[in-house]
Amino acid sequence: MFEKEYDVIVVGGGHAGAEATAAAANMGSRTLLVTMNLQTIGQMSCNPAMGGIAKGQIVREIDALGGYSGVITDKSAIQFKMLNKSKGPAMWSPRAQNDRMRFAEEWRLALENTPNADFYQEMVSGLLVEGEKVVGVRTSLGIDIRGKAVVLTNGTFLNGLIHIGEKQFGGGRAGEKSATGITEQLVDIGFDSGRMKTGTPPRVDGRSLDYSKMIVQPGDDNPDKFSYLDTPVLKEQRDCFMTHTSNLVHDLLREGFDRSPMFNGRIKSIGPRYCPSIEDKIHRFADKDRHQIFVEPEGWHTVEVYVNGFSTSLPEDVQYKALKSVKGFENVKFFRPGYAIEYDYFPPTQLKHTLETKLLENLYFAGQINGTTGYEEAASQGLMAGINAHLKIQEKEAFVLKRDEAYIGVLIDDLITKGTEEPYRMFTSRAEYRTLLRQDNADLRLTPKGYELGLAKEERMQRMEQKQEKSKNFVDFFKKTSFTKEEINPILELVDSAKVTQSDKLFKVFSRPRVTMDHMLQIDSVANYVEENKLDSEVLEQAEIQVKYSGYIEKEKNNADKLHRLESVRIPDNFDYSKLKSLSFEAREKLEAIRPVTISQASRISGVSPADISVLLVFLGR
Repeated sequence: MFEKEYDVIVVGGGHAGAEATAAAANMGSRTLLVTMNLQTIGQMSCNPAMGGIAKGQIVREIDALGGYSGVITDKSAIQFKMLNKSKGPAMWSPRAQNDRMRFAEEWRLALENTPNADFYQEMVSGLLVEGEKVVGVRTSLGIDIRGKAVVLTNGTFLNGLIHIGEKQFGGGRAGEKSATGITEQLVDIGFDSGRMKTGTPPRVDGRSLDYSKMIVQPGDDNPDKFSYLDTPVLKEQRDCFMTHTSNLVHDLLREGFDRSPMFNGRIKSIGPRYCPSIEDKIHRFADKDRHQIFVEPEGWHTVEVYVNGFSTSLPEDVQYKALKSVKGFENVKFFRPGYAIEYDYFPPTQLKHTLETKLLENLYFAGQINGTTGYEEAASQGLMAGINAHLKIQEKEAFVLKRDEAYIGVLIDDLITKGTEEPYRMFTSRAEYRTLLRQDNADLRLTPKGYELGLAKEERMQRMEQKQEKSKNFVDFFKKTSFTKEEINPILELVDSAKVTQSDKLFKVFSRPRVTMDHMLQIDSVANYVEENKLDSEVLEQAEIQVKYSGYIEKEKNNADKLHRLESVRIPDNFDYSKLKSLSFEAREKLEAIRPVTISQASRISGVSPADISVLLVFLGR
């Protein structure tokens, strides 16, 4: 069946595996996606949504590089919101509700229409290893498939164990069996592994809910989209709803705590801090008498509803009794109860920045196997692993994004350098250069890189160049065009800003906090320029940000340049830290384990102090 050797074999068809397959195949590698169920490629295992705080920026970055997640999201969206619009543009984050079935279908069709991509449905039970190099995979039927590189994206399936109250059974997801064999083999080889936990709420019948008792949560009036390509914009949207728990609900949930695997010791692993179960929330925040519940439709036509905020592993009878006491859920019917799942992961400090493992050459890890949580975090790792697996076998230079270039760069650097002992989730606060890493400029930052790799196609590059040129020219227009006090003072008076006494350049008055692009468009010269040059909303937004935040952007660029100077100080591959007696014991231990490539990376390792960095710099002759 598999006489030929593949260039890249991807194990697992979730968000990481789908992006890895697309990236490697589109760059020219003969790629095989092996997954336990071809019907669940790109499955939204948890909530039916993409994006959110910092996660939306990641989806835009994937799209800018030539990945598929943004396009798939736009094609299957049922609602769109730009979060944090009341804050500065560095905080704006796109989020879409999706039709779960259409999302998976669009992923399947996109991959089937990708040249060089093959598919096979079976469980991978082990790796083919020769010396210290991976050369393929072995399936549960005993079939050996040879490949030059292997990307593992096993999600929650490695020795997955599902908990519902006192019941537990093997599984990687509701209705699907777990995967065995890989963890045991990797541990025998010398890898460290651990266990993590995540959970999911009940799914219910929307026909049994009383939405009149809930608060409606509509999408944006003028919805945007994720992809920089010409994907569809939503003409109509489905509403979400919000309700709340109560003290009664909390008391009913507490009645089942003695049967909860979280509290009786059956679950020993750590769950996601920022997406806790409902029992964890009422235990940790006992002073709060209510918590938000978001009621999210699963698609355009299905009646299935996702109960966001009610993730739980309590017994199903306790879940049902408590949820019936939530306003609007009095007559609720369950499609399936919530559950918790424990699974194996491998601490990501065992990886290089390319996501290749340090112990086995040509083996890459991406997604929850690295200790992350979230579709977006997984998809971005899959993209980077697929890119680097292709580049490695082509003997080309690796592709690594720096912390000031992308949230993807921050994510991977955090994992490699700091590791994680709980499911890692991206936030804007994790990025020290977030003014540079906005959702609106991901194409300007990354499409040239994607194009150079051969992943982003000509159409993307042309659209990016047009946007870049038009935005720059528009900003230049503001810098060189003057206003009269007669045309600007009425606007300034309207926004309660100090009037001017003489003419000046538009750039200067546009830089004021309360003056917006809409105000500028009331000036004839600006309105005429926009009309003559056919500027779209994307260019207007980009120009406004460049004008208003130019000082902040320049400051962050200068800070990033300082970081790059430390990035250029490389540490030899086999550097012997034991020689440096001036290093602290903890620093020696951490540096030896993680083996940073540069001084900059070393400085970000927890336990390595500025004094330790000074010792290294002196020794390296700097």
